[in-house]
Amino acid sequence: MTVESGVRVLLAAMLTFCFWCSPAKSEPLPDSLSTNFIASPPGREQGDAPAPSNPAPAPLSQPIYGPPSVNPLEAPADGKSYASFGSRVGAVKWELGGMVALLTATNLPVTLGDPQSFRFKSEGLFGKDTSNIGVDKLAHAWNAHLFSEILYRRMARKTGGGPASARTAALLGLGLQTYGEIYDAFHKNSGFSWEDMAFNAAGAGFTALQHSVPGLDEKVDFRLLIVPNDDIITFRGRKHFEQQWFLLAFKASGFERFRDSPLRFLEFHVGYHAEDFDDDDRAAGLVPKRKPFVGIGLNISELLLKNRSGGVASVGRHGLEYLQIPYTALHVD
Repeated sequence: MTVESGVRVLLAAMLTFCFWCSPAKSEPLPDSLSTNFIASPPGREQGDAPAPSNPAPAPLSQPIYGPPSVNPLEAPADGKSYASFGSRVGAVKWELGGMVALLTATNLPVTLGDPQSFRFKSEGLFGKDTSNIGVDKLAHAWNAHLFSEILYRRMARKTGGGPASARTAALLGLGLQTYGEIYDAFHKNSGFSWEDMAFNAAGAGFTALQHSVPGLDEKVDFRLLIVPNDDIITFRGRKHFEQQWFLLAFKASGFERFRDSPLRFLEFHVGYHAEDFDDDDRAAGLVPKRKPFVGIGLNISELLLKNRSGGVASVGRHGLEYLQIPYTALHVD
């Protein structure tokens, strides 16, 4: 996506996520599974008086909930079957349509302003001779991750969540980013970049991994830190990429051995940013600087929001999984 449209899409996507996120961080099991994993015997509904004799448990070889292809631990909370890819997509059809409309509204006017024929463009990765020293590639990964996360959180409300829903959401997030990349192919200052697509896939794949590996979502976040500059936030040009730091946050609170210790309030960060690569810096003879970094941060969600209820606290907990608050960590590059 172009720089200007990409910022607008991210801001709108974050607002969408904040208003639509579920109250709890993780999706609970359906009521029918959280209390009883034994199927009711024929002719008797749950809640009826118990039968005279103890019913035999369901055979272990048979599914307890839903059709044979559905894992009972991923059974939907509303009793519907979401075993097929199409049914899971249908669970978020309105959200997906809104995101497509958003991408169209932000990209189409820019492309039509001075269109060119479809072309490919090799942008490189993290080399000092590249336009944004790789920061834009991490922005693509984060965008894809955010889109995928929004769709997964919404989908999980109906499907019950789980690896199948995570993979579906990741594919949809990658599809949205691909749709945006097609607009770049017709833009005069860019082109369809396979490097961008590789990082789109990485960001979407991270979402699939988070919700497929047990406990990973509680242990690791992929976040964006925007370091304020003279404009506070720059919305266009390379300066806005220069103030973006991307990081993986490894949260001590996600590890059982630290959950009851003071270390649960700390995080370990590893990430990347870059400096001195805009046009004025290059014209002044400055050499672009690649800045991998590590650091220790405060887990603000664990510190301030863990035991709080209500919509504002829920929005805060979710938002802090994707955005790092400035000046809440010590980073060394």
